[in-house]
Amino acid sequence: MITGSIRFLSSVMLLGISIYTNAQTKFPGWAYGPFIRPATVNPVLSPDAKTFFPDPMSNKPVAWEASDVFNPAAVVKGNKIYVLYRSEDRSGEGIGQRTSRIGLAESADGIRMKRRPAPVLFPANDDQQEFEWPGGCEDPRVAVTEDGIFVMMYTQWNKKVPRLAVATSRDLINWKKHGPAFCKAFDGKFADMFSKSASIVTRLVNGKQVIAKVNGKYMMYWGEKFMNIATSDDLLNWSPTLDEKGELKLVLTPRLHYFDSELTECGPPAIITDKGILVMYNGKNLPGAGGDTNYTANTYAAGQALFHLKDPSKLIGRLDKPFFVPTEPFEKSGQYPAGTVFVEGLVFFKKKWFLYYGCADSRVAVAVYDPNKRMP
Repeated sequence: MITGSIRFLSSVMLLGISIYTNAQTKFPGWAYGPFIRPATVNPVLSPDAKTFFPDPMSNKPVAWEASDVFNPAAVVKGNKIYVLYRSEDRSGEGIGQRTSRIGLAESADGIRMKRRPAPVLFPANDDQQEFEWPGGCEDPRVAVTEDGIFVMMYTQWNKKVPRLAVATSRDLINWKKHGPAFCKAFDGKFADMFSKSASIVTRLVNGKQVIAKVNGKYMMYWGEKFMNIATSDDLLNWSPTLDEKGELKLVLTPRLHYFDSELTECGPPAIITDKGILVMYNGKNLPGAGGDTNYTANTYAAGQALFHLKDPSKLIGRLDKPFFVPTEPFEKSGQYPAGTVFVEGLVFFKKKWFLYYGCADSRVAVAVYDPNKRMP
């Protein structure tokens, strides 16, 4: 199995030219890429109607990942990659109308996945019921501290207001929920604000990607429509960064006639590099005259932005074309047939970057970037 993994990872460059030219045609020195889909392995996770677990809300066995699995986080623990993915049952019709839970899969090569039969984070009989019943737990992003505490930022969905929330774990299986991330900031001013999609800032330390501080504080980029910043002293309670008017400070916004003309939604954990802070994000293409005619209306494609390390709100680089776009049939079918590659999980593993993404809100796939085979 290991030999086979090396063989297909070394052969994926044969596919690289066609995939690469569908997106960003020339990378600036600060950007990561190309990310290449390994041949014949995707999607790496698909719905499974045969796994059941005892649901605390209904007190009945539920096929918790029967409808769709998508929007994955990823992290390295030991010598394996662990993927935490959003799953939806069949309790309703349409995106956001069912219950979401977060499942866990592990992989020794980043490709072949072994799934746990039950979710590891879900709406339960706990103190988060008002925020998570009945919609559940959505869209995780996960990063780890240098001393091994895994921090998950996820969306609590009670079918009224989506809230960005925090959970922590030592083993990726048993999670402690800490509630909405912004509930205490500014005397609760943002406690009931629509919030989601958090990208905690990380850096590589001796080849391990860990949570880092920026100007003495933990920091994350966050937001769906626009990109914002928040800081924290403890990784549990976060304060949004405000402008001179006391409103959210927007650091990245949509651009008319570009692939990200409708929204700029944060992706996987940000990375401190020697050029600045690299943030991957998901751009949605606006329908009509305001969008980019090179891409289908409502397409989700992935972009990259670079921020100044000393002034993290200062944008110093941004790709004008997406570095990753929907090309495969499983990325253009399912819940979101307009085409979606939704990036949420990025890990450094065996000297390569593994990018995990949601496919049309229905499946999970992976693409790999080898820094030693970077294209100019």
